[in-house]
Amino acid sequence: MRIAKHHLKELIKVKLNKAGLTEEHAEIVADVLVHADARGIHSHGAMRVEYYAERIAKGGINTDPDFKFEKTGPCSAIFDGDNGAGHVAAKSAMDEAIQMARENGIAVIGVRRISHSGALSYFVQQAAKEKLIGISVCQSDPMVVPYGGAEPYYGTNPIAFAAPGKDDYFIQFDMATTVQAWGKILHARSKNETIPDTWAVNEKGEPTTDPFDVKALLPIAGPKGYGLMMMVDILSGILLGLPFGNNVTSMYHDLTEYRNLGQLHIVINPEFFTNLNGFLENISQTMEDINNIKPAPGFDKVYYPGQRSAEREREYEENGIEIVDDIYEYLISGKIHNNTYDKKDAFAK
Repeated sequence: MRIAKHHLKELIKVKLNKAGLTEEHAEIVADVLVHADARGIHSHGAMRVEYYAERIAKGGINTDPDFKFEKTGPCSAIFDGDNGAGHVAAKSAMDEAIQMARENGIAVIGVRRISHSGALSYFVQQAAKEKLIGISVCQSDPMVVPYGGAEPYYGTNPIAFAAPGKDDYFIQFDMATTVQAWGKILHARSKNETIPDTWAVNEKGEPTTDPFDVKALLPIAGPKGYGLMMMVDILSGILLGLPFGNNVTSMYHDLTEYRNLGQLHIVINPEFFTNLNGFLENISQTMEDINNIKPAPGFDKVYYPGQRSAEREREYEENGIEIVDDIYEYLISGKIHNNTYDKKDAFAK
């Protein structure tokens, strides 16, 4: 079904507020989730609300966090999220990074001790909207077999990037270092759809098309994706003095416990490296050049990274956001949660 963006955001905000988040924090989390749904990233949108509500209600997210921001150098800092809602901490840390990059040209902010923070595209867009380059990486629980391995060690460990062009357009990508993010498999489960056999393996390590049989994900491009997820784990885990590798806490194992996750924001101010107007012109020229490339057989157009999501967002603004009926029924129900996720393994059904 389709639902107006503002209505979806309000439903999510109310549900998270009832679960225990303050109105201010529930508003921010709802904004991040609706951003994901509006851009077609449904794996990180409204379908996550019940999981968050259950963790909040059971004490696994701090509803009264004491955020602390400590500069460690002219271009570096640590933002301690005190295990509050990861979306709120990550947004607040990016606000600090933007200000630091405006003043000093670059900012590297480690975000420590947070819960799951949703789609990273939201945070890099914060920077791009301010005519800055944004990069963000974060760790996640071990769900991926390393190249040549038979058991999980790293998480899906996503990477996001955004750079501004003219007229409030920007080029961006937000990707897991696996062939697909775990949320995409959750989305397939919610719609009872099959998945490509290149996404994941079953308990025997064999490719599977059944999202309910998934026991491990596969790294993108084999050893290349494996190397990228290792890099993300170091930058958002070891660098920040946090658990790493297969020591990262599970999303579902115990919803009463804090997750202590890490994230790293990097913001670059183009004005410290080149002429800003020229930079914006060249990013826009890049977008135009890519659109003008002759498409391969079977394709009608070559899109620059992030373009289709932006077009989908404009369409959803006009016609409403598409969400699964069951998720809508949960959002309008009086239930905080259905005790669905606690004490499950990483591949909870």
